[in-house]
Amino acid sequence: MDVVYRRMSTWLMATVFLIAAHCAQAAAPLAQLPDFTGLVKSAAPAVVNISTTREVNTAFSPFEQQQLPDIFRHFFGDQFPPGAMGPQQPRSPGGPRPKGRELSSLGSGFIISKDGYILTNAHVIDGADTIKVRLNDRRELTGKLIGEDKKTDVALIKVDATDLPTLDMGDSDSLEVGQWVVAIGSPFGFDHSVTSGIVSAIDRTLPDDTYVPFIQTDVAINPGNSGGPLFNLNGQVIGINSQIYTRSGGFMGLSFAIPINVAMDIADQLKKDGQVHRGWLGVVIQPVSRDLARSFGLDQETGALVADVAPTGPARKAGLKAGDIILEANGETVDSSDELPRIVGHLTPGDTLSMKVLRNGHHTTLKATVADWPKDESSSIGDSADEQRHNSLGLQVTPLTDALKGQLSVDRGVVVESVDPDGAGARAGIQPGDVITSLNGKAVDDVAALEKAVGHLPAEKPVPLRISRDGQPLFVAITLPKK
Repeated sequence: MDVVYRRMSTWLMATVFLIAAHCAQAAAPLAQLPDFTGLVKSAAPAVVNISTTREVNTAFSPFEQQQLPDIFRHFFGDQFPPGAMGPQQPRSPGGPRPKGRELSSLGSGFIISKDGYILTNAHVIDGADTIKVRLNDRRELTGKLIGEDKKTDVALIKVDATDLPTLDMGDSDSLEVGQWVVAIGSPFGFDHSVTSGIVSAIDRTLPDDTYVPFIQTDVAINPGNSGGPLFNLNGQVIGINSQIYTRSGGFMGLSFAIPINVAMDIADQLKKDGQVHRGWLGVVIQPVSRDLARSFGLDQETGALVADVAPTGPARKAGLKAGDIILEANGETVDSSDELPRIVGHLTPGDTLSMKVLRNGHHTTLKATVADWPKDESSSIGDSADEQRHNSLGLQVTPLTDALKGQLSVDRGVVVESVDPDGAGARAGIQPGDVITSLNGKAVDDVAALEKAVGHLPAEKPVPLRISRDGQPLFVAITLPKK
């Protein structure tokens, strides 16, 4: 019995030890969770609430404007109808509305200098007649707009004060996916609310935001957080909270912040002369799809495909042409078309841009002196002509008359009148109204030139077709079936 007892005791002790070790391992990750209390106490005094008002002439109420769908929602969006944060009187939905009304918005910001310079989002203060800044100590000051840059959604404002608390700036280029981050802001008007999460992705590109390599996080961000700081665990600002992905108007687990390195560069320029100067090359580019890569002789989908070149821009002077694929820019590999605007945008007007280019299957190097960004120009689509011709691409096309050239903002090509749903053109994504300007590197000046180019196309091999759609140039890959 003593032997049995000793064996049982040994087994029980071993079991208890294993259970204790397992519990310790399970508890270890919990012990490693960060404590944000010190960070919040130190940083909160420099985070501010920003409210703006503006007079608008609209037939819609602020609440009705909020209902407009916007999957990637900037938080101006951060608009609240009068009384939204408290009781309000009922209003008859059928009653008349005054044409002029005052809209208010709520956002966040943070102090970057003791003499009162504050960073926030451009969309928070866009169109504001008045800007009010409420500090952590409940002081309310009037803000003055120093400058804004809508391309990066960064704005710099100034309040008349001294010896203000400030935040330390971190290095957003050193961020890694999985890193803990913290946001402080005023969601729905609740001052100094704190949320936390991790970095979900870096260098994220969003629609119409090609100049910002966004930081994606799962930090809870809601209307009112716009312009607020995103911190690392050292209490340093590494981003400005700017957008969320949403189908409901509220947080759904995806939020996006402007890297602080980008924001501070913009702030320095705004502080210096109230505006931003960024490099401009003068090209329209598009991604290289798998079929386009094959059509241009590339082994993989890489680079930025030049769809058009401005007639008087730096690219034209450097010899860049439509159909070129930019593979490198100033020594940096251009893996996707999204990367080129960032590289060029970070240059100062007058800087040299060296480009490695693929043209007609051969590599060449071109150098351009980038210029300052010009004002945008608009163009429109006009009516089609009457004469029609059919070709083996499955397209009905019409000649481009002098009148159409002005209406369509192109100087050559043929207009697509209709598309055979079973033809090669439909499979390539050609649409009525597109203007075909070149095919497989051959200029298309008229219908005869198109027919001639089609006659020399190989079967079952994608070739590049250049079109102009709604005034914008675009390459597509088209493949003729086997005869």
